[in-house]
Parts: sequence; C-alpha cells; structure tokens
Amino acid sequence: MKDARPAVLAIAAHPDDIEFVMSGTMLRLAQAGYSLHYLNIANGCCGSTKHDAETTASVRRSEAIKSARLMGATFHESLTNDLEIFYDRDTLLRVASIVREVAPTIMLTHSPQDYMEDHINACRLAVTAAFARGMPNFTVDPPRPAIGQSVTVYHAQPHGNCDALGNPVHPDLFVDVGDLMVRKLELLGCHESQRSWLDESQAMDSYLETMKQLLHEIGKLSGTFEYAEGWRRHLHLGFCDPDAAPLEQAVADHLAYRS
Repeated sequence: MKDARPAVLAIAAHPDDIEFVMSGTMLRLAQAGYSLHYLNIANGCCGSTKHDAETTASVRRSEAIKSARLMGATFHESLTNDLEIFYDRDTLLRVASIVREVAPTIMLTHSPQDYMEDHINACRLAVTAAFARGMPNFTVDPPRPAIGQSVTVYHAQPHGNCDALGNPVHPDLFVDVGDLMVRKLELLGCHESQRSWLDESQAMDSYLETMKQLLHEIGKLSGTFEYAEGWRRHLHLGFCDPDAAPLEQAVADHLAYRS
C-alpha cells in the first residue's frame, strides 16, 4: 500500500552528505508527518586509502543503510562511483525514475555552488529530474509514468558555507537543530569509515566536530539559534506554485528567516 503521507526526498552526492547538512531538517519533517527518502547518487567507493573501491563501497553502503534506518528513511541504492557523478543522460534517467517513484512534495539537495563537482552535478541532476517529473515523453529508467505532483526544491548550504571561490553563501531559511544535535551526531557517526579518511584527505580532525562547527556558524547567521541547517528555495517555475512553502509551513515552530 502506498504511503499516504507527503514525502521528502533528499538527494546528495555521497554517503554522509545528507547527515552533514540535511538530516536535522529531515527529522523535523518526519515530526511534521512526512515520509523520508534517502538517496546518495555516488556509492562512496573512493573514500578510503586502505581498502579497494569495491570493499569501500560495500562498507559505505552498510553505513548509509544504518543511518537511513535510524532516521526512519527509505534507502535508495546509489547509482554511480565517486567522481563519476556526471550530468549525463543515463544518470539523469535513473534519478528521474526515483523522483517519479517517490513523488515528493519537498526535495532537499545540494547547493548549486559547492566545493566539488560531485556535489554540483548531484544538484543539477536532482533539479532536472524534478523538473521532468511530469513530462510523459521523457522516458525514465526504469520506466515509470509521469506524475502531476508539485515539488518544492530547497538547496542546502555548501560545505564550508561558501562557494568554490571562497565567497560566503548565506541561507534564506534557518531550521533549528539544536535539540537534534545528539541524533545528528549519531547519524553521522554511522559513517565510521570516514573518521580517518576525512582527516587524511580534507584535514577534518573530527568530522563530528566539523559538522558541529559548521552548524554553529549557520546558527550565528540566523541570529536566533545555536545550531541550524540553512536552506535556499529554488525558483518555483516548472516545479510548484509561486507561493508554495511546504518546508516553511511544516517546520514553522523551528524556523527563522534571513533578516
């Protein structure tokens, strides 16, 4: 039986991206009665200096499944290897098929500006897949019929809260995650294999502390919350009504706006 609840679909590049910048908002939406869906387009296979790609992908898949279950989200299988998230036809058809399957009211995805191409391309794929959801002549893989469900797309903060040139990116919406930090840390902690990898590859001494620091920065920008996740709403054209604001309505008691 199809879930009667409205759905939120989080589309990120790699295992642990959702946990870093989206999971608190997902937990808020679950509290508001939304069903959660969790998709990492890439499988995480390059996230190790100790294991081969196949082993690493298997480990990271298990970690992502564990996190999705703790979150109460439906897990969707990854589609590509790391550094192979390309804005190409084959990947787009597969992402679009998942969008039609889930029929989300809310889509959460990466910032259009970010520090690495996998994040940027994941965002582009997610946005186009959402745009094409109602086009019957766009045949997806696996085949699924076009849907009429409107979807409102929201972009998370880029890693480091700045674009690839170091320019600050300021959210328009701030979702309070202060009382959810223990759960967010638990969800990110499911990705145990990334502790040493992120330290070695990106100088993150503790990825848990890095997440807290970034969320605290967003909280300070809000002027209201200690820890927050930041969002920008995608232009409505082709997606939803001009005044559609399902995220804002669902988490209104935990929301601040950019002043």
